[in-house]
Amino acid sequence: MGLLPKDADILPPSDDRVFKLILTAPEAKPVLMDLIAAIIQRPVVNVVVRNNEIPPGDTEEKAERFDVNCQTDDGSQVDLEIQASRIEEDVGGKHQNLKGKSIYYLCDLHSSQPSKGVRRYDRLARTYQVTFCSYTVFPDRAEYLNSFSMRHDQDNELLSDAIHIVYVELSKLQEIMKKSVTDMTDLEKWAIFFRYASEPTCRETVNEVIASKEVLQMAGDLLMSISQDERERAVFRSRRMYQTDMQSNIATAEDRGRTERDMEYIKNLTRLGFTLEQIMEISGLPLEEVEHLRAMEKS
Repeated sequence: MGLLPKDADILPPSDDRVFKLILTAPEAKPVLMDLIAAIIQRPVVNVVVRNNEIPPGDTEEKAERFDVNCQTDDGSQVDLEIQASRIEEDVGGKHQNLKGKSIYYLCDLHSSQPSKGVRRYDRLARTYQVTFCSYTVFPDRAEYLNSFSMRHDQDNELLSDAIHIVYVELSKLQEIMKKSVTDMTDLEKWAIFFRYASEPTCRETVNEVIASKEVLQMAGDLLMSISQDERERAVFRSRRMYQTDMQSNIATAEDRGRTERDMEYIKNLTRLGFTLEQIMEISGLPLEEVEHLRAMEKS
């Protein structure tokens, strides 16, 4: 019935490839329909996935998009993605890169609707860009679910319900985990499943959530099947190693660049006649670091 064995090594459904494999499996239509209905807050009686392909399992595949692009029975377009790792952001940028990505995908999808004859803009289907995020995007908001539409800047009057951006922050589920499963909403149950299914310490609660709905039992079966697939486990390990190596390379390059900048700074201060103590005060670097950089510059 989809329950996960207590000590089983389960791949995280919050991984973007695993997420897509679960939602786009041939038998997963009821799973996808229920998840979308929980997000858009209305019944979904049919759904068509429009990009079901999974890129080859090599280390370069992270450049591919693992979003799930689909259309519901009333024509609404829904793009689902999971942001498992942080994307590059400017310091103090308040996740503007992530938000800009969501806006770009939303506008691209909404404007790509086919036109037959004369386009009636008032008859375009609704479009939803939905991001399940493993980290916190809105630290000043307690809610794990944050939805945005087009409204007046001053009085909040709705301009149009044609486009929606939805963020489901999986980092904000601690209070929901304390609730009785019978008191959880459908979306809360899905969020718990995606966030905690791979964690043995939360397995009991996750299994209670899975047991509460047939579609979640189907999702549990799919996740278990993926986790037992040796090829998928190998792909998961390879992708994680690739991502870790990339992060290490970036950090190494940043450290090297920082060292070169500090060396140039110390050299210029020395050339201008500043003493060792003055250089320490101006640069904010400790004595050992200043002496080390000066020695490196001389070598």
